[in-house]
Amino acid sequence: MEANLAQLQSCMYQYSRAIYRSIKDLIDPYVDHPTRLEYRRAVLCECEETMARLAQDPQYFARPDRTLFQDIRRYFPITAQAQVAWAVKEGVNAAVGFIEAQLEAGLLDGGVSRCKATTRKGKACQRTPLPGRDYCPSHQHLERTTLPARAAAAA
Repeated sequence: MEANLAQLQSCMYQYSRAIYRSIKDLIDPYVDHPTRLEYRRAVLCECEETMARLAQDPQYFARPDRTLFQDIRRYFPITAQAQVAWAVKEGVNAAVGFIEAQLEAGLLDGGVSRCKATTRKGKACQRTPLPGRDYCPSHQHLERTTLPARAAAAA
């Protein structure tokens, strides 16, 4: 489990750096050099803090892209904020997708995989699937409809 956590932290570090590299040149060019360096450090710090929080508590971090953009928008001129917002959204969505894939595979959250079904409200089912299956007991009827398709694909 610790190896998975170390890999996740490394990946989150890479995502935070990718976001920072994509927006660092857009930082306010109209301020003096020492202030610009301070702004760069602040933006990098905010990127890393957001990714660290996302890695630690992915299910309870609502709108991480919006949070990060609100934290760093003051360091950019108004003319660059749309581009910054887009870069932050794309970078954070990639990180969220990676974490969701890790959760689905059972590599996070204590090594327990999750049912692949969705609830009536459109949220992912949080129950543990049956051993060797993709679905929990409540959604096992969905597995039966996909088993013949898998057998046909394997043949």
